[in-house]
Amino acid sequence: MSIAIVTGAGGLIGSQSARHFASLGMTVVGIDNDMRSYFFGPDGSTGWSVDALRRDLGEHYVHVDADIRDREGLDAIFKRYAGDIELVVHTAAQPSHDWAAAEPFTDFDINAGGTLNVLECTRHHSPEAAFIHCSTNKVYGDTPNSLPLVELESRWEIDPSHIYRDGIREDMSIDASLHSIFGASKVAADVMVQEYGRYFGMHTVVFRGGTLTGPGHSAAELHGFLAYVMRVAMEGRAYRVFGYKGKQVRDAIHSSDVVAAFERFYRNPRVGAVYNLGGGRHSNCSVLEALDIAGELVGRPVEREYVEQNRVGDHIWWIGSNAKFQEDYPEWSQKYDVNLIMREIFEENRDRWKTS
Repeated sequence: MSIAIVTGAGGLIGSQSARHFASLGMTVVGIDNDMRSYFFGPDGSTGWSVDALRRDLGEHYVHVDADIRDREGLDAIFKRYAGDIELVVHTAAQPSHDWAAAEPFTDFDINAGGTLNVLECTRHHSPEAAFIHCSTNKVYGDTPNSLPLVELESRWEIDPSHIYRDGIREDMSIDASLHSIFGASKVAADVMVQEYGRYFGMHTVVFRGGTLTGPGHSAAELHGFLAYVMRVAMEGRAYRVFGYKGKQVRDAIHSSDVVAAFERFYRNPRVGAVYNLGGGRHSNCSVLEALDIAGELVGRPVEREYVEQNRVGDHIWWIGSNAKFQEDYPEWSQKYDVNLIMREIFEENRDRWKTS
């Protein structure tokens, strides 16, 4: 039996990973205890997603209600499947830099400690497995905000003469910047995953994601940018814009494009790899531009409220470069841009998000 362990299986990337690798004939063991409902309330719950996985994947999916902070419980799961584990996709995390400041211990114990627990379980029971870690562009802190930016009508843009004009590369420093508490815990996890590759020779990879998105997001205000924009628009509510005139730019990558990259690494793994992974120049927008697209899809302008204070550690402009990953895995390419992503979110959530 070929086993894929997926932590955070009910989340956006976790559920997409479960579906994808099950479709390849693997048995997916999904670990998820719906901590998102604790972080974000009922809007953020992944219970509906786990139910769908159980229903749709049948015998190819085994769900375990477990917490990655529970070392003994996690070890028992890995011990049960041991040598059959070929792949570990670690997506479980506290994902919001806003939320982390309220409970720093919880954030660090999940993001840093939980990642160490999953790494150790893999090393002891399935050291040859490919280990994929979902990191974040927040490991670079607010260093991107020091780039030379130009204000345009609906967005900020980088000076076209800058070396990062095609996207921010992995050579950007993570030092001497404001990370947010969330960013710091993700740096710890990021570096630990690299270290388990280099020190122990494990096949580990860190994907530093931009805005990961898609119709499977449990959209909440503190996490899930494009899905939350779309949800607010569909439900006829107001969207709160935090600082930077709403012109802050995000690159957005569809969950299926993310998981396609995961498969490429799984089939040809490396040791201690690090890649930025996002929409890049192919798929990006500002908050204002996203609101306009959402308004066109629902047939009415999206109401907005402007809050002068930006979120701590928020990026003014983030477009990452996928060049390093594409050089190592030239078979991979993106299928979705922002317009396709938002249309799919709209179409697939008509029954979930309605005007009250």
